[in-house]
Amino acid sequence: MMTTDPEYTSRYTSRLSQLAELMLAVSGESVTLMKKTAPDRVLTLKRQNEWGLYLEFLKIMFNLTDRLAALHIPIKDQMDFMNGLEDAVTRQLKKALEPAFGNNADQMEIALTIGTAVAESRQRYESYTFLITEESKAKDDMFREFGEKIAKILGAPNDNRLSSAAALCASAVVPAIDAVIQGQTPPNAVSPQPVAVSTDRPSEKKSETGQEIKLISMMSSVSGETVETRWGLHPRFRDDLTADELQQLTKLLNRVAKIIGERYAAVAFSEDWASWHKAGHA
Repeated sequence: MMTTDPEYTSRYTSRLSQLAELMLAVSGESVTLMKKTAPDRVLTLKRQNEWGLYLEFLKIMFNLTDRLAALHIPIKDQMDFMNGLEDAVTRQLKKALEPAFGNNADQMEIALTIGTAVAESRQRYESYTFLITEESKAKDDMFREFGEKIAKILGAPNDNRLSSAAALCASAVVPAIDAVIQGQTPPNAVSPQPVAVSTDRPSEKKSETGQEIKLISMMSSVSGETVETRWGLHPRFRDDLTADELQQLTKLLNRVAKIIGERYAAVAFSEDWASWHKAGHA
C-alpha cells in the first residue's frame, strides 16, 4: 500500500474518510441483505465465507470509486486520491474490528488484506470499459459477473435471484459515492443506518441527491438475552394515513416485526455467530 503526500491528503481528508465509512457500512449492510435474501443458507454459511462476501463488496466499490474519481478529481491527483482511500479504508476497518479483537487487530494484516482487495479489484474489473454514468452492455456485464461471484460464495452459483440482488446493492451505491467525491451530502437512502425495512416516497421525476425520504424503518437489537424489534413511520407519512389505514399498517408491521425478531434471535444466539454478535454484526 502506497503512502500519500501529506499536503495532498489534507485537501481530501474529509471526503476520503466519508468514502471509507460509506464503503464499509454499505458492504456490511449488503452482506446482511444477501443473508436475508438467502435465509436457508445463513446457518450453514461459514465465517470465512461471510468475510469473503464483505471483501467482494469492497472490491466492486473500489472500482466504482475509481471510475467516478476519474470524472471529478484532477488527473494528476487521481492516483494519490485512490491511495488515500486505501489508507482510509484500512484505518476505518481496524477501528470497526477493535470491539471484537481489541488491540489484537493487526494493522499490517488489515493493510495487506485491503491492498490485496484493491489489486484483485483492478485485475477483475478494469477490463470492462464503460462510462459509469451511462448505461452500456459492458457495465451490465461487470455487475453480472459481480453478482454471480456473490451467489457462488453463498453456495448457489445458478441462483439468479441472489446474483441480481448483489448487483443491485452494488449499483445502488453509485450516487452516494459520486456525491461524496464531489463534496456533497450522500443520499439518505444509502447512508449508514440500522434499518432493515425501508421505502421511499414516489415522485414524478428522478429525485436529486439528498431528497430521498425514508418512510418506514424497522430494526432489531439485542441486550443480554433479550431481543427487541422496533418499527417506526415518518411523521408526515403517518399524518397522511387515515385511521383505518394506520390500523391495517400497524397490524402488518407488528407481524413483520415478530418474524424479523424471531429470525434475528435464532441467528444472534447461535453458537456459530457468537463472535459476530459481540462485534455488532449479528
